[in-house]
Amino acid sequence: MPLTLLVLTALLSAPLLWALLRWRAPLAALAWLLPAALCAGFAGLLPEVLAHGARVEVTPWIPSLGVALALRADGLSLLFALLITGIGSFIFLYAARYLAGHADIARFFARLTLFMGAMLGAVLADDLIALLVFWELTSLASFLLIGFTPEQAASRRAAQQGLLITVSGGLALLAGALLLGQAAGTFRISEILAMDGLASHANTAWVIALVALGAFAKSAQVPLHAWLPNAMVAPTPVSAFLHSATMVKLGVYLLARLNPVYGEHPLWTGLLLTAGLATMLTGALLSLRETDLKRVLAYSTVVSLGTLVTLIALPHPLAATAMVAFLIVHALYKACLFMVAGIVDHEAGTRDSTRLGGLARRMPLTAATALLAGLSMAGLPPFVGFVAKELVYEAQLSGSASWLPVAVAIVANAVMVAVAGVVTVRAFWGPLRPTPHTPHDPPLAMWIGPALLAALGLLLGLAPGLAGDLVQAAASAVAGRATAATLSLWHGLTPMLALSAFTLALGLAIYRGWNRLHRTLAAREAIATHGPDAAYDRAMAALPRLALWQTQAIQSGSLRRYLGATLAVVGGAVGLTAFARGALAWPGLDGAASLYALLPALLLLAAWAVVRARGFLRGMVAAGMVGFGLALVFLFHGAPDLAFTQFSVEAVAIVVLLAVVGRLPFAREDARTAPQRRVDAAIAIGFGAVASLLLLSVLATPFDERLSDFFRAASVPEAHGRNLVNVIIVDFRALDTLGEITVLALAALAAAAVLAGTRRSRGAADEPEESAA
Repeated sequence: MPLTLLVLTALLSAPLLWALLRWRAPLAALAWLLPAALCAGFAGLLPEVLAHGARVEVTPWIPSLGVALALRADGLSLLFALLITGIGSFIFLYAARYLAGHADIARFFARLTLFMGAMLGAVLADDLIALLVFWELTSLASFLLIGFTPEQAASRRAAQQGLLITVSGGLALLAGALLLGQAAGTFRISEILAMDGLASHANTAWVIALVALGAFAKSAQVPLHAWLPNAMVAPTPVSAFLHSATMVKLGVYLLARLNPVYGEHPLWTGLLLTAGLATMLTGALLSLRETDLKRVLAYSTVVSLGTLVTLIALPHPLAATAMVAFLIVHALYKACLFMVAGIVDHEAGTRDSTRLGGLARRMPLTAATALLAGLSMAGLPPFVGFVAKELVYEAQLSGSASWLPVAVAIVANAVMVAVAGVVTVRAFWGPLRPTPHTPHDPPLAMWIGPALLAALGLLLGLAPGLAGDLVQAAASAVAGRATAATLSLWHGLTPMLALSAFTLALGLAIYRGWNRLHRTLAAREAIATHGPDAAYDRAMAALPRLALWQTQAIQSGSLRRYLGATLAVVGGAVGLTAFARGALAWPGLDGAASLYALLPALLLLAAWAVVRARGFLRGMVAAGMVGFGLALVFLFHGAPDLAFTQFSVEAVAIVVLLAVVGRLPFAREDARTAPQRRVDAAIAIGFGAVASLLLLSVLATPFDERLSDFFRAASVPEAHGRNLVNVIIVDFRALDTLGEITVLALAALAAAAVLAGTRRSRGAADEPEESAA
């Protein structure tokens, strides 16, 4: 099936699904068929991708800029597409029952579908510009999903925070993508990946820094991670979708996609390794402070994202295989556990782990599902989580010259073992605790999706070879070369097995001391008051103060200052640019000693009179002398029509100004101080000098007559006129002239309104005096 058709189907289904569910809301129970059909379509591409490497489709978009809607499905992008649509099928089915009876269910599914389509477009895009478009669309769609309940302040804040952080990162990515496209000479990602020596380009450091910043913001790397736990205010289907296979994995996808280009660059390795390890430790620490099941899982997602980024940074070929395997494992168990947390909240009325216990007696099916997913998260055999953890440890032992990544991974994975125990064992086993609602297993639509994902984790653990070909294709795309991916449940008595056993023992110890650790960390107010989330609040509070200060500094209310600043900046920028580029030249001075040389002298005298004028009337007359002198220049140089136009404009302008000045509050004498007049004179002279030098430079360049020849040849047959100036203005630049006329008409109407208001104000001011008389 064509890739373009699959992506367009996902995007165009959003408004169609909204209209359908507005008409018949119960049809939401069938919405899962859409992602399921898309998943089947992508699965049908699997044999072709495994056999030939990739499927590429190119649709022209902006040919003049070399931008195309190019889509490419290789092992990595196809893996993401299958996760997005496959897990999306379970999310859609779950959401239909979770939100049954909700008044805005049509709006919810439309946004969820739009988000899914944007994610598919982003991971399949083979053009940097197309990738950026879909990248920002995911930010917008996630903003709408996180803020699904705008009447709640927490929902509005979380949606705004997620949007600002991810879109700010998107701006950095935009700059990095433009620099990358400029360095490569193309925006096609496949062509960039095929180039040699691109990492040695002069702009490589900037490209790496900007791309990494955009990816870190999207994938919640420290210190840009605060938005992700706060997004837990969204409905549980949104949390499950964002955290398992979509939003937060997009930055990881981008880093993995560009890893073949920059994987050996020290800055790339250093940035990713530092951010990944810091994120793992931060997420593990903060997860111990939480009691809300969704927020605990959210911080465990932060840990997992740090793990994925760390694996991308490791140079060993096995790291790519470990990264892909862990990506699949995390998607399976995290989607399942988020939906389980939603089930507990939906049926028991709370997600507070301190108030939950013994739910297995009332919710046996949910407890079994949670236990299977929790064991995979803890990395116990025979689950696929154990297979991935062994690969992660092996990659870190083989690909790093330091024990630091291994040590950080042990601590982080041990905390994940404890988190799995809190979410599964603590909530479902032990003595039954009272809850706001009487708990019971949910309907089949809410239970079947998590159960199948948990069962799939067990199946892939017992038979990991089922995903071996896809993992190998995706790992080869990450590594940039063919990679032999070997997945097996048992590797023998190895150092990795010893590390797994030690991690499990440490995790059990953390689980047993969870209450004490939670109380200790929760009492540390500095973590909350000085962390990135508090810094975001302080930044948002400081933004209005900055805007007020900036407005007071810039918007002084003085038209003289506005004009002076504008002319100084424009003149300085243009002059320095022209000087730096060597664009200034001097024309020939043949004939400069003729009688016509008196005109520039007269213009200079008139301009000096304008600068020296002490009153508005004298300044206006002097300015009129400049205009009439310019008309003489036109006249003596063979442009009588321009000269007469200039004469008319100057005459009308002087008459109108004289008529208006009497009604405006102009002072009779110039109120500026001597220093202010000198500054204004310097700005005016400087701007005039820059403009004069530019005009002289234009005169010094050889005249290109192609445009003039065209107008002379086309004026009569095409515009039916012989006056070239009139033909250009009226025919060839008709829309431009119409726009100018429209602007002048609007200005005249505004002036008339101001004058009318002035007359009414004066009339109202005179009435009390007349009444008193």
